[in-house]
Amino acid sequence: MSARLFCGFLLLAVFLSGLNGSRPAVNQELSTIFNELWSLDVNRMTPGIDYMISVQGRASFVSQGSHTVQDHASQPLFSNVNESKLRNITTFSSFMTLLDNYERSTGVTEQVTTEELTEMDLFLDAVLETKVMKRAHQYLVRKGQSSSDLRLFKKQLNLIWFHLYHRQRNTGLDSSGFEHVFVGETKSGTEIIGFHNWVQFYLQEKNQHLDYKGYKAREHDLPDQDDHVLNLQFSWHGVVKPVGSAFIGTSPEFEMAVFTIVFLMNTERSTTVVVNIDQCQMELVVIRHGRSLGTAYPKLLSSNGRHVRQHAH
Repeated sequence: MSARLFCGFLLLAVFLSGLNGSRPAVNQELSTIFNELWSLDVNRMTPGIDYMISVQGRASFVSQGSHTVQDHASQPLFSNVNESKLRNITTFSSFMTLLDNYERSTGVTEQVTTEELTEMDLFLDAVLETKVMKRAHQYLVRKGQSSSDLRLFKKQLNLIWFHLYHRQRNTGLDSSGFEHVFVGETKSGTEIIGFHNWVQFYLQEKNQHLDYKGYKAREHDLPDQDDHVLNLQFSWHGVVKPVGSAFIGTSPEFEMAVFTIVFLMNTERSTTVVVNIDQCQMELVVIRHGRSLGTAYPKLLSSNGRHVRQHAH
C-alpha cells in the first residue's frame, strides 16, 4: 500500500471516528430487507416539508472529554419541525412520552414507575401495529430468530430495548438500550454516550439544552438538507460529543426494526454491517450488552447515490 493511500485511510479514520480502512462489503441481504422497511415507513417525516435542517459548517476535531469546542454552526440544526404531525402519529407521540423517564448520568440507579411501565407497553404496542415492524417480525421469524407469537416477540423487543442493566460497575441498574440509543446518557459528567435519535436532538435543541456544532464528513462528501443519516458534533448540558450520528426524519419503528434485525442476526459482542438504504451507504454498528442492546447507531459513508456513481466511473 502506498504511503499516500495509507494516509488517506488514516485521515478517514480520524474524520469518521474509528471508521475501519478495510471496510466490509455491502451486505446485500440486509440492504434488501432494510429498503423494504424504508418503503413501508409511512410515518417517516419528509425533508423540506415536515422538517428543515441546516447543516452549516464542518465541525473541527475535538478530543473526547473536552469542554471547549469551536462552533461551526451559528444556527440550530433543525430550523423547523412539524410538531403537530409528530404528536398525531402514535409511534412518535408514545416515543416522546418515554424521553423524560431516565436519569441522564450513568451510575445513577433508574427508578421505574408503574406509569413508565405503561408508557413502554403502549409504545411497543404502537410499534408492533406498524407495517415496518410487522415486516421485520416476519423476516426474523423466517430466519428462526423470533417466535411467530406476537406476545413473545413483544417480550423479546422489551428485553432487547427496555431491560435495565449496569452500565457502570458497582452501581444499581442504571441503563438500557432504549435510554442509551434514543435518549442519551452522560458518563462522569465529561462524556456523552449514546444519543442517536433526531427527535430527542430536536427537542433538546429547542429547549436550549443542546448546541449543534457542525457536521462531520470527508472533504468531498458534503451533507445535504435531505440526507437521512448525519454524522454530527454537538454539546449537551455543556458536555461535548466529538462525533455523533443519527438517522434524520425516520420513525422510531424503522430505527428499532433495523437495529433489532442486526442485533438478532449476529452473535458477536460488536457487529458492523455496511448497507445501502435509499440513496445512502452507511455502516450500522450494534454492540450487545448480554441479551440486551448496549448501543446501536448508523454512520454515514456516502449519500445521494455518490457511492453508486463512484463505482460507475
